[in-house]
Amino acid sequence: MLNIKALGAFTAATLAASVAWSADSTDPIKLTLHDWSGQLINTKIMGSILEEAGYSVEYVQADYIAQFAGLKTGDLHLAMEIWETTGREALDEATATGNVVNVGETGLMAIEEWWYPSYMKELCPGLPNWEALKDCAEEFSTAETAPSGRYVGGPVTWGGFDEERVEALGLDFEVVHAGTDAALFAELESAYQRQDPIILWVYVPHWAPAKYEGEFVEFPPFSPECYSDPSVGVNPDMAYDCGKPRGPIWKAAWSGLQEQWPGAYTIIDAYKLSNEEMSAMVGEADLNGVEVDAVVANWMSQNKDRWSGWIAQ
Repeated sequence: MLNIKALGAFTAATLAASVAWSADSTDPIKLTLHDWSGQLINTKIMGSILEEAGYSVEYVQADYIAQFAGLKTGDLHLAMEIWETTGREALDEATATGNVVNVGETGLMAIEEWWYPSYMKELCPGLPNWEALKDCAEEFSTAETAPSGRYVGGPVTWGGFDEERVEALGLDFEVVHAGTDAALFAELESAYQRQDPIILWVYVPHWAPAKYEGEFVEFPPFSPECYSDPSVGVNPDMAYDCGKPRGPIWKAAWSGLQEQWPGAYTIIDAYKLSNEEMSAMVGEADLNGVEVDAVVANWMSQNKDRWSGWIAQ
């Protein structure tokens, strides 16, 4: 039997949304794409929801930090993943201009830090304390870096201040940047299978900490002053003598987005995912070889009530 009350409520919500959207521009909303699976999934879910709401969407490949130049001018409109760990300084600088706005948290909580597989702890038993690395650097060396240890960082565009951290903390490590997200975790897979020495940049949400047994290094706790004031921290002469920040993953937008697409802005503001569902989706893409668009389509199918509610606000 047709639920007239429920149908009426849905119709009223749809009509209210339609009225709100009547003022919206028909121009495409430009969302930025980067070079890791989670960001692609997050962005394309958002784009798919906006398309379901009747908006035109355009995806633009952009550098993680350099994208702020386009957000400031309005050439780009929405960035779905600004990590507290690596992007907060750029986000704060951009929002201070008045040309970029922080649209709030995605619901995802970020950790990005040095990580090692558990078998390395047998060779460096003082871990996870960072000071153990001072005595165990050679245990993490390769033929190319010996006797210095090798730390495999993320792509250079991710930032992270790892070179500065190594110098400030007096660590005998050479930072070697992976060219891509895929190359970074291919390094981990290869080393793990052979039980070879490795320490590298791992982040959450991601499938790696669930697939591989290991730990994050415990550096001196992050503070904003550690990054900005050399006198703060264990090294009185240098900044970055601490770990990376942890915290939310933010949505950032051109400041004109709310005026040009007010209905879309409401949807973007409401949008939330969890670490658990994102890690599972990244695993589907990276481990099981499922195309990103198929992962997104599956999420859309399974969560229709959820995203329909965001549209109907």
